Amino acid sequence: VQLQASGGGLVQAGGSLRLSCAASATGFTIYNMGWYRQAPDKQRELVASITRFGSTNYEDSVSGRFFISADNTKRTQWLQMNSLKPEDTAIYYCYVDVARWGRSDQHRYWGQGTLVTVSS
Repeated sequence: VQLQASGGGLVQAGGSLRLSCAASATGFTIYNMGWYRQAPDKQRELVASITRFGSTNYEDSVSGRFFISADNTKRTQWLQMNSLKPEDTAIYYCYVDVARWGRSDQHRYWGQGTLVTVSS
């Protein structure tokens, strides 16, 4: 399973960015998708997640500003980030939780990370 993330960049505070993450996962069922981020000198934190049934979850500080969506048929997820703040500056990592067809044990795979920088 390989994930390719894109869409990071430099944006001014108040602006928007849209991150994308495409998974090559032939022969696997995707159960969950999501995004973590890691800012300098901080631990990695969960930003948003979405289940195969469309249920979403957001970290409190991004709720109402960030929106996660996914297309399982295209094995792609997006993170729409609005009203960005300098404290959103971090490397954003996408992930998927998958299991091989016919199996129930899930495994997590990660994208390479994409840098988001929000200037004040």
